[in-house]
Amino acid sequence: MGLVLLVGAVALLGTGYTGVTVAGSSMEPTYSIGEQVFLERIEDGEVRRGDVVLYRMPDRYRGAVALQRVIGLEGERVAARPGAQVTVNGKPLTEPYVMDGDPSAGSPPYGVVVPKGRLFLLGDNRGNANDSRFFLSEQSGTVAATAVQARVLEDRTGLLAQVLTALLGLLLTLMALALGLAARSARQQRRPAPILPMSA
Repeated sequence: MGLVLLVGAVALLGTGYTGVTVAGSSMEPTYSIGEQVFLERIEDGEVRRGDVVLYRMPDRYRGAVALQRVIGLEGERVAARPGAQVTVNGKPLTEPYVMDGDPSAGSPPYGVVVPKGRLFLLGDNRGNANDSRFFLSEQSGTVAATAVQARVLEDRTGLLAQVLTALLGLLLTLMALALGLAARSARQQRRPAPILPMSA
C-alpha cells in the first residue's frame, strides 16, 4: 500500500505540476525576479480570465516560456487608452495586481476582438511588459490557447496533499521494509541449532 501511494503521488506530482523561476520584471509586483512559482498543468479549455499562465510560442521571445495574465478570452473585446482602465466588452476591469495601480502605463491605445481559440495576455508591470499589446498585427496580439502549458497555483492545497501522500507512502514503505527485515531476523534466530554427528 505504501509503495502504491508513493508511486502514485510522485507520478501525479511529476505530470500534474511544474515550477519556474521568474527571470524578468514583467509580472511585478505579483512575482519578482528570482521568485520560485508553482504551477498546475491544465488543458486549454480550463483557462479563465485573471489566471497567470505559462506559455510558449516559437515566434515570440526566441521560443522561451513566458508568464503573463489572461485578460481576454475568445470572442471578447479588449480595449485600453492612456489614463484609463482596461475594458473587456466595454466594462472596466478591476486590476488590483497592476504595478503602481496604473493599468495603462506604457500602453498604446488599442481595441481588439480576441479570435477563436486564442487569449489576450498582459503583464502586471504594464510599464515594462512585452505582452499582447506589442503584437497587435499578429492575430490582435493574442496567443493560442493551446500554447498554454500551466497555470500558477493560487491555492496550494492540492499540491500539499500530493506531497503529504508521497511522504505517507514513503513512510509506510520504510515501515514495511523494517518489519520485513525484523521478521526475517526473528525466523533465523528461532531455527534449531544443527545437530553435530557424534565422534566414535
